Amino acid sequence: MSLVGKEFKLHNGNTIPAIGFGTGTKWFKLGRNEIDSNLINIISVAIKLGFTHIDGAEIYNTNKEIGKAIKKSGIDRSKLFITNKFQAGDFTFDKSKISKFGYPYDALKNDLKELEVDYVDLYLLHFPYISKESHGYDLIEAWKQLEKLVDEGLVKNIGVSNFTIEDLTKILKSNPKYKPQVNQIEYSAYLQNQTPGIVKFCQEQDILIETYGGLSPITKASPGPLDEILQKLSKKYNKTNSQILLKWALQKGTLPITTSSNEDRIKSYLEIFDFDLNEDEVEEITNRGKEKTHRSFSKEYSRYD
Repeated sequence: MSLVGKEFKLHNGNTIPAIGFGTGTKWFKLGRNEIDSNLINIISVAIKLGFTHIDGAEIYNTNKEIGKAIKKSGIDRSKLFITNKFQAGDFTFDKSKISKFGYPYDALKNDLKELEVDYVDLYLLHFPYISKESHGYDLIEAWKQLEKLVDEGLVKNIGVSNFTIEDLTKILKSNPKYKPQVNQIEYSAYLQNQTPGIVKFCQEQDILIETYGGLSPITKASPGPLDEILQKLSKKYNKTNSQILLKWALQKGTLPITTSSNEDRIKSYLEIFDFDLNEDEVEEITNRGKEKTHRSFSKEYSRYD
């Protein structure tokens, strides 16, 4: 796994655009089936501005909007990298929170219909909370279903989201046909490990860390110890605080997923490849960030804080 230009190269040789546009967080609409025209418009704007990596999930309930936005933008499907995630449920193992389609294989088949595409580029198990008791199959059986999707050409790459070292180890020790390519986790300068040691472990295993919540230090956790350094670097490079944080994430070897409803801000997210922080500046953000811990999403892991 390595960053080359504006893409990461995965350990299977495939590439993935180095920044993604997310359709969760503010766009999340589980339980509401009306089509969000605002989301359709903003995804199509993001595509026209240059975003080619679109991140979705069954639980977001935004597949139809993604499909309509792709059509509206007029872009060729082959030029996009589309991610989707299986609704595994949460840490309560509550059966009512699990995908109504039961199995990852069947859930993805439905996602493809809603997205109006023949395949997705990346499919993730959204959470590791999968058991015989709650799902009728265990984590390893779920992973084998993802492998089947690869073999049938319905998915190009497979991975996980919100997995701990222990969760990933279960898959890695099962002699999988295909190793996870990605682990998408909450990650920011104020949360440099969603769970103990997970970033280092994934990078040692050549599993790409994708991140969400990367702008939390300025959107949800300000004031904080990073404010001064961000302002200093923003002035030095003539970049926004958001751009500095996204660039820091890239230079830490992670792939940021972010979103906005503001066209200028979306455009600015793509303007992070024309400058580099020096090693001391990356280290300063890293060290100052460790002075504060903030979780915006992965509250179930707050026991590690």
